[in-house]
Amino acid sequence: DIRETAFVYAITAAGVSHAITQACSMGELLQCGCELTRSRAPPSPTAGPGTEGTAWEWGGCGDDVQFGYEKSQQFMDAKSKKGKNDIRALIDLHNNEAGRLAVRSYMRTECKCHGLSGSCTLRTCWRKMPHFREVGDRLLERFNGAFKVMGGNDGKTLIPVGDNIKPPDKQDLIYSADSPDFCSANRKTGSLGTRGRVCNSTAMDTSGCDLLCCGRGHRDETVVLEENCLCRFHWCCVVQCRKCSVRQELSLCV
Repeated sequence: DIRETAFVYAITAAGVSHAITQACSMGELLQCGCELTRSRAPPSPTAGPGTEGTAWEWGGCGDDVQFGYEKSQQFMDAKSKKGKNDIRALIDLHNNEAGRLAVRSYMRTECKCHGLSGSCTLRTCWRKMPHFREVGDRLLERFNGAFKVMGGNDGKTLIPVGDNIKPPDKQDLIYSADSPDFCSANRKTGSLGTRGRVCNSTAMDTSGCDLLCCGRGHRDETVVLEENCLCRFHWCCVVQCRKCSVRQELSLCV
């Protein structure tokens, strides 16, 4: 029940939701298609030059994110729902939902202009999901600010541990156990450690040698690698390459 597990559950639930929704929009699934917009209010025009008096309507192929959300729920939550009174199950269900909401809650509206000579007399709009890279970045922020929780006496609630500015909401990630030391190899936790990892000796972030090597230091090593070079296309249709030796300077954790 560590914060790394919370991120894995959230990003997986988000990935299932995103992939299914995208497949619906591309016509790859028989059970779904584009989003139904008959009952939705027309989109509000955005402020800007040339938007005055423009007619707006829903059209195109909007992403049916609700279908993807529900299928992700069925797929990801089935096992955990059997043990709803278990703290691990409650945490998993919460993080699954946080992942799905990172997709559903950040839909954007895209529009296309129609009219003679480039005039925008009518705009057709549809809703699109955020790019999955945005979803991952958003969940990474939640990972860095994840909340530690404990089970309540009734076995059905989760209580925040420590002094928090606010209780966690549905989009926050939660965990109940502190992460093990990933610096050293540990077969029990599955950690491979960071010894021998390639690091960046000049970076100040998590890829930098100071952090990645856990204060043990690093060594510089010159390695010779073989890679494809002088590639040529021969009609038709083969690409032939030579093998070239390239020297690289690497920094490795000790």
